[in-house]
Amino acid sequence: MTDISLSGPSPTVASIQSSYIAQVQRRRLYGGLTLLIFVVLMVSGFNIADDRNAGGFWNGLHQIGDYPADVLSEAWEKRADLPALIVKFFPALVETINIAAVSTLIGAICGLFLSLLGTRGLARWPRLIPVFRRISDIMRAVPEIVIALVLIFILGGGPVPAMIAIAIHTAGALAKMFSEVSENTDLKAVEGLSSTGATWSQRMLLGVLPQVAPNYVSYALLRFEINIRASAILGFVGAGGLGYELRNSMAWGPGRFDEAAAIFILLFGTIVFFDQVSSRYRNRLTEGQGQ
Repeated sequence: MTDISLSGPSPTVASIQSSYIAQVQRRRLYGGLTLLIFVVLMVSGFNIADDRNAGGFWNGLHQIGDYPADVLSEAWEKRADLPALIVKFFPALVETINIAAVSTLIGAICGLFLSLLGTRGLARWPRLIPVFRRISDIMRAVPEIVIALVLIFILGGGPVPAMIAIAIHTAGALAKMFSEVSENTDLKAVEGLSSTGATWSQRMLLGVLPQVAPNYVSYALLRFEINIRASAILGFVGAGGLGYELRNSMAWGPGRFDEAAAIFILLFGTIVFFDQVSSRYRNRLTEGQGQ
């Protein structure tokens, strides 16, 4: 039996306590400096935005409720016309939903391939993993409205630029989410298929997708909810859909506020409906996976 002794003096309780206190103070110092920098940036950014704002933020703050009050009062006066207006703008709502659905489908397919090609242990070309990851980073880093403005300048106004812009951003966002799920995949099935001579596509289709499909569908449904809002917002820059009609009615001013109210009702009801349906299916998928 050999005696093992530790060389050097053993740390005392006082030295451990002083070291811990020093680390805590250092963390507090770094946290305080970070908070101070954040506050300075927020204040300076607010001042710059306030200087560029027409009339100043504080000068117009007391008027913040005037516009909603005008819309609600006119909509209440013309409440008998709201059902007809809802029917009138229903095709624009269908267009908005179609933009969100098609862009989600295309983005999910592209995000699926990007995630599999950029996941360690699953990638077909391991050396190109950083390339595929940077591509997905770039795709989700650029806002949809920026992509849509560029495409509208090239292709003209309409739903196609909005669909492409949302699909690009969706592909980058879902590639990140899908990749995180794929990294936790059990590789035993993939190794078994590889030993039988299965191709990369067969290994992904039979060994990976059955494990991650519930999470993939859940994330895609969540993204569909987001894309409905995004497609409505892009309508304000001429990308069609319900947002385009809302921009026209709001820009016209008094006299067409009842149309704005009808569009708000349609948009709000649609978002709530798809949120509830999507949440129910996502919960069912998650509970089914856990059982």
